[in-house]
Amino acid sequence: MGITKSTLFTEEQNALAKLAKVLGHPARIAIIEHLLAANACINNDLVQELGLAQATISQHLKELKQIGIIQGTVEGVSMSYCINPEKWAELSSLFNHLFNQYQPKNNCC
Repeated sequence: MGITKSTLFTEEQNALAKLAKVLGHPARIAIIEHLLAANACINNDLVQELGLAQATISQHLKELKQIGIIQGTVEGVSMSYCINPEKWAELSSLFNHLFNQYQPKNNCC
């Protein structure tokens, strides 16, 4: 979506689209699921868990970190990642707001 076109949409619509785009890769979903289960993680654990190359994992972590879904801290020569609770709450709120708008009707095609 071009910068000029994004002005046609609300701030919430743009935010949700950005989040959805980052979540649109199965490796990123797997990373998030692993972090949710572990409640913290070191990058090397993800390489073993997902079976992807270190460089690939690093790129996916970068995307998740840029949007704020995860946060990381340096521990020696490794990075330890976890879910960013504030961004997770925002993400949950945005998606819930969207999904809760649906009111099923019996006369739908």
